[in-house]
Amino acid sequence: MKEKAVLMDESMIDRALSRIAHEILERNKGLDKLYLVGIQRRGVPLAERIADKIEAIEGHRPPVGILDITFYRDDLSMLAEHPVVNGTDMPFSVNDVKIVLVDDVLYTGRTCRAAIEAIFDLGRPQMIQLAIMIDRGHRELPIRADYIGKNVPTSRSEIVHVRIKEQDGLDHVVLGDLEQED
Repeated sequence: MKEKAVLMDESMIDRALSRIAHEILERNKGLDKLYLVGIQRRGVPLAERIADKIEAIEGHRPPVGILDITFYRDDLSMLAEHPVVNGTDMPFSVNDVKIVLVDDVLYTGRTCRAAIEAIFDLGRPQMIQLAIMIDRGHRELPIRADYIGKNVPTSRSEIVHVRIKEQDGLDHVVLGDLEQED
């Protein structure tokens, strides 16, 4: 990927996560039956950070689950012959609770669809909401985010990378062009 622009730096990401935490609390009227679920990989540290911010506001931390959607993807056969499975860890029942799915980029909506299917295999939540750092458009499914860090209109020839300290060593969001082969 050839980088074109830095869309968000560390402080912008932090402010967006703070705003998302406040919006989650406001919409759900507190923490009652509220659980955050990070979608592997970068959704997990983002969910943990949102939970930390909610704890700083409310004095209580919502439980955080980890969801691996590898086997729910509709493009599984196009991935590597042996896809990497990062694991699911849901230390709570999803039945009759409010789940906030957390991920880094919303693009076609297919990752979110896979996550919803994975959640339904675990039980029947009262509701599922979606918190996303970057909404870049180009939806292929009727899915929208409830909480958005930043809307970034893109072309299909562009790519958005959310880099997170916990996995990448730094926090920033970059826009780039997909490399074209000659």
